[in-house]
Amino acid sequence: MVGVLLASCNPTKNATNDLATSLPIETSIDFANINNDRAPVTINPGRFTVKTVTYRLPRVIPGTYSVSDFGKYVDDFKAIDYKGNEMEVSKVDINSWTITNAKQLDKITYLVNDTFDIEIIGGIGQDEPFSPGGTNIEPNNYVLNLHGFIGYFDSLKNNQYKLDVTAPADFVRTSALQKMSSKTSEDGKNITASYFAPRYFDITDNPMMYGNLDVEEFHVGDIKIVLSVYSPNKVHTAASLKETIFKMMQAQKQFLGDINATPRYDIYLYLSDGKEESPKGFGALEHHTSTVVVLQEAMDEAALASSMIDVVSHEFFHIVTPLSVHSEDIHYFDYNNPTFSKHLWMYEGVTEYFASLFQLNQGLVEEAEFFNKIMSKIERSKSLNDAMSFTIMSENVLKPPYKDQYLNVYQKGALIGMCIDILMREESNGNRGILSLMKELSNKYGKNKPFEDDKLIDEIVSMTYPSLADFFNTHVIGDIPINYNDFFAKVGLEIAEGEIETNYILMNGVPIVSGDGQKGTIFFTEAVLENSFWAEQGAQPNDVIKTIDGTNVSIQNANQVLQQVFHWKSGKDVEVILERDGEEIIIKTATTKTYTTGKGIFEKADTTDAQKALRKAWLKG
Repeated sequence: MVGVLLASCNPTKNATNDLATSLPIETSIDFANINNDRAPVTINPGRFTVKTVTYRLPRVIPGTYSVSDFGKYVDDFKAIDYKGNEMEVSKVDINSWTITNAKQLDKITYLVNDTFDIEIIGGIGQDEPFSPGGTNIEPNNYVLNLHGFIGYFDSLKNNQYKLDVTAPADFVRTSALQKMSSKTSEDGKNITASYFAPRYFDITDNPMMYGNLDVEEFHVGDIKIVLSVYSPNKVHTAASLKETIFKMMQAQKQFLGDINATPRYDIYLYLSDGKEESPKGFGALEHHTSTVVVLQEAMDEAALASSMIDVVSHEFFHIVTPLSVHSEDIHYFDYNNPTFSKHLWMYEGVTEYFASLFQLNQGLVEEAEFFNKIMSKIERSKSLNDAMSFTIMSENVLKPPYKDQYLNVYQKGALIGMCIDILMREESNGNRGILSLMKELSNKYGKNKPFEDDKLIDEIVSMTYPSLADFFNTHVIGDIPINYNDFFAKVGLEIAEGEIETNYILMNGVPIVSGDGQKGTIFFTEAVLENSFWAEQGAQPNDVIKTIDGTNVSIQNANQVLQQVFHWKSGKDVEVILERDGEEIIIKTATTKTYTTGKGIFEKADTTDAQKALRKAWLKG
């Protein structure tokens, strides 16, 4: 969903000058001694040789493009000297603490609240961290996005870290961070696992999950996949998702071809049970070699599998960009005062485009479904500010009015990638596209060599064709909305009114149901008559939806229940009970594909063989 950001591999000038020793910074999280739902953390940095140091937790974390302020979840911050006395600490801002007389500093201690318990509904751009980047401390599960627990000293981000995590002995533990050793307590109740991180970036880039987990390990080619699932009510298992993830990632590897991949990839799935203290920001946050996913436990198996394909495929494609292709802003990321690249069209947009294109390219979906998704992105992009420079928005993504347009990176950003793809196919007689461009950029740069942000577009143009310069200057750097028909015409397509395949609950981006707040009921709107499936079943406007597959439907649970309807596929056996004028109407049938009339992407009547060939190269090349 969001982009991986890389920290510097190069030591800063003062990286070792502040310490008299080069030993790793020793850190610990003690879940054996939870204090009022707060985890004790200890930081032992070694002996300082300077008078003043500042310790920080991240204000912004890699990949979220929003302010998280993890310092506000810290309580009882203390600095302890070598005699065991508490030292004076000055809180500089919400995330930063300055300690004078630092030569006497032995360790820092504090308590960390988890973020899941106090989330508001909303996710990205709100006051709390986006759930997949958040933290959880509950009796049966710990979500350890370590940036929420462990901070850094300004000049020591490139020092090595040793992390000890103490937790109940019966907990399952998964982590991509290198484990050095483990030790069981004398009473056998707890195990302390010790991990090693080469620098602070590796602390933030390697999440963990502990608890009553279900774990499956398997290989896709030469990649080891570790799938960890926490389902509070044991509704879903890693085994039930294994085949879906295997087929998806196998198709992704085939699509990517010779782009180098990681030897191991971790997927951490937390399923929210919908309770007040449960996470509400559904989606995923990617890391170098892993992703944390938060979805709803109430989804049925098919709906969960569909969501995992959409969400995890996007995150995995981030191994192309920004893992292999990224700017200096990303490579030298500042967790407290970051600057942002101009190229979210590439990091998030191209990644989102690949996540849709590969499914058609590898035969996981049909053309109609792909075109429907593209049309949906066109419509959604136009509901945002379509006349805003994408590069200016990207560079200023934390500031108004640009931050309110962030979600357009997944809509117009993907469409920018599509247009570049079609242009390159046209210029090369079908032989080159945006995937080949990303491979060339990856070969030129790679994960350890950033590009200069202001020079990227000129480099792309020099590597490709002058027509791309016109496109970038007009529609990416410039603020002129894209006429998508100009690009579809090149491949014999057009946007037009016609019969389009639609969804069972959402048509043309609008729900076909509404709610009665006083009665607490959900009912069909007039739009139900335009949905072929429901029309054929005799559904009428104002019919109250009483139950769906045995589950009572109300305003309180409508989002959870109707999300399952959103993911219905053709051929599913369903039973729906409606109420009309006090009488029950039972619909018991198998779903069929459902259609409506609206804007869609169709083949033009005068399409030439050359345009059809170019379309085939675009979609299947």
